[in-house]
Amino acid sequence: MSSKNARPPAPTGSGVPEHAAADSEVDAFLKRAAALAPVSGAARGRLIFALDATMSRQPTWDLACELQAGMFDAAGSVGGLAVQLVYFRGFGECQASRWVADTRALRDLMVRIDCRGGHTQIRKVLAHVRREAEKRPVAALAYVGDAMEENPDDLAALAGELGLLGVRAFMFQEGRDPAAERTFREIARLTNGAHLRFDAASAGKLSSLLAAVATYAAGGLKALRSSRVEGAQQLLAHLK
Repeated sequence: MSSKNARPPAPTGSGVPEHAAADSEVDAFLKRAAALAPVSGAARGRLIFALDATMSRQPTWDLACELQAGMFDAAGSVGGLAVQLVYFRGFGECQASRWVADTRALRDLMVRIDCRGGHTQIRKVLAHVRREAEKRPVAALAYVGDAMEENPDDLAALAGELGLLGVRAFMFQEGRDPAAERTFREIARLTNGAHLRFDAASAGKLSSLLAAVATYAAGGLKALRSSRVEGAQQLLAHLK
């Protein structure tokens, strides 16, 4: 897919792009997202989980969804964690769920998403995370994608702002696209996060690493160091 300079406006807090308001599937997603139980004020940490759901991910989408759903199961076992799901696909569609503590419901919401052709909208994701972090601290962003079709300097600028807000970005790259790797690594560096690559052959490690991110978001580095989650030590190695 070729790069495009023109980008649709960033999503609102509800994640509804104006031109997609009449789309029945989008409406259905928003109704399900609104029905999720909101998180209580006692949550210790907040984690935003963002997905690239464009067509290039279709060949491994079912496997990735299964593994990513495992993160929500793991997150549910970590006390005091609030999670928000964000995804983009198609022509300017970028959606966000409510913040929830019931990650089982969020898991069910995620597996209903299918892939649609379109360009990456990482800028929208980072801008959304920034807005959320300005309202209330966000511990981490876990992003899963395989491509980058935007201005890397724009993304780096937003990543720098996230770093100043204390948000660590954990950039999980599917495949070996060089443009994606360069930009994902830079976003991770600017936020003191980590860039981790996976593919169909090594996808099994994705679930454990995402579970480790959930552990970090809930309890910070101390919780990660004492965690028995399989991917905890590997994630720590990337954070040193």
